[in-house]
Amino acid sequence: MFQPGDRVRWETTGDDGLPLVRYGFVGGCNGDGNRVCVMFDGQLKGDTVIDLDQLAPVMITNVELHLHGADLLDDPSLRQGLVSLWSAEADQAGLEVRSIHLLGTGVRDSFGDGFALAELMSGGRQYVLRAVHEVKGEEMVCVRADLPKRWER
Repeated sequence: MFQPGDRVRWETTGDDGLPLVRYGFVGGCNGDGNRVCVMFDGQLKGDTVIDLDQLAPVMITNVELHLHGADLLDDPSLRQGLVSLWSAEADQAGLEVRSIHLLGTGVRDSFGDGFALAELMSGGRQYVLRAVHEVKGEEMVCVRADLPKRWER
């Protein structure tokens, strides 16, 4: 259950039909217990009522980028750019990320389906920023932070 002031993320579809992630703060609870009012970043018109099952708390492990283009993993110079894109998303989500240490053009992970791109610190814990194909053979790439045990050099 969310409390007023909790930072949340909402995955929805924009007016253009494309996926959209919005970040905001819980402003209050609705009387029926199934919805909360959310004050979204940059939205001046007030609160929006959202069903609880459509919201997720903002955590470093659920701030993800979903990008189209298998070449983002195949080309070493494009892999390096994914770190900056993810960092911008984490900043927009309101996360405090410290000491990002790039791993060159990436290190193939132990599963063989992606790359470890950087090591980072957030909330006093170490994480590894990884980029993987969402589904093997697909064009979509997911960039996210994981705990270090999921990769090897």
